[in-house]
This record gives sequence, structure tokens and C-alpha cells, in this order.
Amino acid sequence: MYSLHLLLRASPAALLLILCLQLGTNRAQEDTTSTKLIIMDVQMPQTASANEEVNVQLTVTSQLKECMVIKAYLLSHIPVEGAFNYKYTTCLCEDYPRTFYWDFQTNSTVKVAVVVDVVRELNICPNDRAVIPIEANRFYVSKTLTIT
Repeated sequence: MYSLHLLLRASPAALLLILCLQLGTNRAQEDTTSTKLIIMDVQMPQTASANEEVNVQLTVTSQLKECMVIKAYLLSHIPVEGAFNYKYTTCLCEDYPRTFYWDFQTNSTVKVAVVVDVVRELNICPNDRAVIPIEANRFYVSKTLTIT
């Protein structure tokens, strides 16, 4: 009850300061939600001939000010041999986008998921100052390659 009494005796200047601080905090929270953690641009043909070499290109960027360690790889609903199974691990920073390439051949139509995981791994980013997102750490784009 005593603390309520102190609150009622607060000066108008103190109440105005609290209101301004609250509005400033809400504004800062709104600004961070518009920042995109991972932006993926996948280039892959939609059709190919059997045993034709297919090229997949992934460009990954981020709007975060901090760097993060990412792992990029491909997944499919059927087994695909060769370079399709390469996994790349690197440091991604706001001012340094990364591009990855995979070349593979297949005889049948395949659904491909291009996946980027944000991982905790040491000695990848300079000074080990990489961040890990709290909510989402896996991002993917699905594409279908039709074999004619």
C-alpha cells in the first residue's frame, strides 16, 4: 500500500519520463521485427533431361548487424548422388553475402529443399562473435526439378 501511495505522489515530470521511455521501448521492438534474419535467392532450372547436369545456385544474405555461422545443404525425397550431398559451413555477415553451388545429375523428377541452418560452431566467424537466433534457426526453399 505504501508503494501505491508513492506512485500517486509522483511528479508530472516523472510520469512523463516513464511514458516517453515506454514509447521508446515499444518503437525499438517494432524496428527489430522488420529485420530479415536470412534472405535466400535460389536459382535452379524447373526442367532438365535425364542425366543432364543441373546447377543449383544459392545466394544467402542477412540484414542483421551481427555475423552468424550458417550451414547450407540440399535435401530431396529420393537419394541423389555426388555433389548434391555437399554441405557448406561459413560465416554470414550483413555486408558479405555468400553464394553456394551444387551440380548434380538425376534420372527422375525430384523435389529439392535448399536448407540454411544457423549453427553454433567455433572458429568460423572472426573472433568467434557469431550470434544464434532465439526463435528460428532453419530456413528453406522448396523447388521441383522435372525430368523430361
